[in-house]
Amino acid sequence: MKNINFYSRISALAILAFMLGYFPGFAQEATTEEATEEPVKERPARPAFESGLLFDAATTTLQPSKTLEMIIQHRFGTMDNGITDFYGIWAPSNIRLGMNYSILDNLTVGIGATKYNKMEDIQIKYNVLQQTRSNKIPVTVTLYEVIGIDGSADDKFGVNYKFSNRINYFSQIIISRRFNDMFSLQVAPGFTHYNSVDSTMDHDKISISFAGRIKFSPQSSFIIGADIPLRIQGISEHTAEFNKTSTSWNDIYSNICIGYEVSTSTHAFHLYLASGQGILPQENIMFNKNDFFDGGILIGLNITRLWSF
Repeated sequence: MKNINFYSRISALAILAFMLGYFPGFAQEATTEEATEEPVKERPARPAFESGLLFDAATTTLQPSKTLEMIIQHRFGTMDNGITDFYGIWAPSNIRLGMNYSILDNLTVGIGATKYNKMEDIQIKYNVLQQTRSNKIPVTVTLYEVIGIDGSADDKFGVNYKFSNRINYFSQIIISRRFNDMFSLQVAPGFTHYNSVDSTMDHDKISISFAGRIKFSPQSSFIIGADIPLRIQGISEHTAEFNKTSTSWNDIYSNICIGYEVSTSTHAFHLYLASGQGILPQENIMFNKNDFFDGGILIGLNITRLWSF
């Protein structure tokens, strides 16, 4: 009987030791699994705009890598002459043909050619920050650069002609937010520089641009934008008085655009009214002479087409 009690005690102790050894190991294994579990990855929000282009302005939208985008931008003449020019359709027009290619999901490069001044351009757009669906990152931030090469005759640049006189630059930081499925907005400070300008003009100009979209159907949106040149005396080469009769310094007016957008998965089409006849942003920032509120309005249209490889 004593032997039975002895063996019973030994068996109970063995079972207890096994349990004490098993459960701490189980707890340690669970802790290890929890520690090695990867954090939930933030999902990017849908792009604030349907296209990488809004009027003649860039947006923060970039296409996925290995995507080729063809762009046609057209500006008719101003409506100043009314029916004589069929409200600008028969007036001198401007057009740009361009191609963009997405090297990475957040990096796009492009080239283009514009009718005015026979301008060729190189463009780079890079997303440095992407809005997330959780709003942990509330905005998308994009860097945008345009290098223009004026193809006009040599005598346009004076007697001391150099190839570098043809070069102009536009740099911009674009900040956008998709507030909901219906409303998106972006603001973009920019800097323009021309290597060669008329002696009465500044080589440099700082600007601020705005763009917005109100989507009212799956494919259709109302779009609006403005490119506003700023006169900052600290970087100016002249001390001209502000022209009280205009909305800008030296009769350089803001480029104001209002229009309609239709978009699909591979196309975007814009039909709009604008005041700037230039197509590259630096052209409108530096040279726009049309006042939107005084008849300086023209019809514009854009078409974009995407191919994926």
